[in-house]
Amino acid sequence: MAKLKLGPIIDDKPVKLTLELPGPLHRNLVAYAEVLARETGQPATDPVRLIVPMLERFMASDRGFATARRARS
Repeated sequence: MAKLKLGPIIDDKPVKLTLELPGPLHRNLVAYAEVLARETGQPATDPVRLIVPMLERFMASDRGFATARRARS
């Protein structure tokens, strides 16, 4: 089994997002959604729904961002 950085996607209030992605990135999101579905036993989620948790996880693990954010407070 793969050790993914994301866990199950929580069903939350939808947010409208308009975004243009390069084809290879979209294909990777689709593949990630498929692997995540296998890992969690849930049905495959819309790859667009992966963007927010991925960004949240990225920002939460970015030490430079955390340091800069604390310095701003």
